[in-house]
Amino acid sequence: MFIRLLFLFTIIPVVEIYVILQVGRQLGVAPTVALIILTGIAGAYLARTQGFEIIARIQRDTAQGQLPAESLLDGALVLAGGLLLLTPGFCTDLIGFALLIPLSRDSLKRFLRQWLQKQIEHGHINVRRY
Repeated sequence: MFIRLLFLFTIIPVVEIYVILQVGRQLGVAPTVALIILTGIAGAYLARTQGFEIIARIQRDTAQGQLPAESLLDGALVLAGGLLLLTPGFCTDLIGFALLIPLSRDSLKRFLRQWLQKQIEHGHINVRRY
């Protein structure tokens, strides 16, 4: 766990700073800052619109008496994508956009569903039904 946190809080920011500096060297300071701001705005907009669609789907599923498991996974991925897009940097923006675009999100959702199923089967996650 320590290695993952070390990676998350040190290596990723260093890579982001390096990429920002390289882009700034190619484009200049003002266009680089504008690009970072624009990706943040676009990310917030996409996260908002996708989030509202997912909330409507969750409400529709629960109104029909169905468990909204797929919609909840979508919601978690959209939330993560939105947070990554609000973080300054181009690498996190790329991952964030991939989480917000339904086609790429479906591929990741399929992987995440399989991983969660394995975690439940191995007893690492307990599911309680009331």
